[in-house]
Formats: sequence, structure tokens, C-alpha cells
Amino acid sequence: MLQAAAVSILFSFWLLLSGHFTPFLLAAGLGSSVAVFFLARRMRVLEDGFPIALGIPALTYWPWLAWEIVKSAWDVSRIILSPRLPISPVFVRVKPSQRTTAARVTFANSITLTPGTVTVDADGDEFLVHALTQASADELARGEMDRRATAFDRGP
Repeated sequence: MLQAAAVSILFSFWLLLSGHFTPFLLAAGLGSSVAVFFLARRMRVLEDGFPIALGIPALTYWPWLAWEIVKSAWDVSRIILSPRLPISPVFVRVKPSQRTTAARVTFANSITLTPGTVTVDADGDEFLVHALTQASADELARGEMDRRATAFDRGP
């Protein structure tokens, strides 16, 4: 039952992105959806269909991250367009609180997605982050992004 639901969701997503309804392409889309499902199950990415536990945190995390990206992009744009170019680049070390690799990758990628900050190195139990301004580094040090990324931590 969950397998059929998972394939149906994958196929619906394919239809949404494709928009083509010729018989050959519908069959190819369905075949692709079935293949992706079986590959994901073999890789043990799926738990009884889908990792539902990640769904709820994602509903709050992704919109929050999108807003942070918009705010940071606005700040970086203002800095670039300023005649004085008020940058104060700095490297900071951040200790992630996540236990699993997936949650740490989510955190590191979120830092990099936010304009003005880049995760340069993920060494052991800390990240080396380059921030365009001290304010960006201070915002990262406050730990809001770290706390929110920890919601993806499902490990033992």
C-alpha cells in the first residue's frame, strides 16, 4: 500500500514538472518513478514508504531558510551597491550540534545558500565559515540556523 502511494507521489511530481501527456512519455515517467522508488528502497533511504519524520521539520525549516536567504541577499545587495563597500570579511569556526551526517550537511548547505556566508571546510566537529561581514558572522554565532537544522537530526 505504501509502495503504491510512494510511486504515485513520485509520478505526480514527475507529471507536475513534465507537463507532457503523450503515451510514451507517460509510460517513461511511470517507469522512472518505479525505478526511483526501488533504488531508494534498496539504498535504505525510505522507511516504510517515505521518511515522514523529516516532513514536519521541513515544513517549518525551508520557508524559514527561504526568508533568511532573501534577507541576506538584500543585505549583500546593499553592501555591493554602496559606494563605500562596507565589508568586513571574517572567518569563524562554528560547532554544529547535529549528530547525523544528513543533518550536518543540511546545516552546512544552509550556511552556503545564505548570501554572504560560505562553509569553507567541515573538519571533524566544526565548520570553517567565511562571512562577508561581521554582522553575518554574529548572526551565525547566535545559533538559530544550527538549532533549526538540528530538527533534521534523526540519528541515535
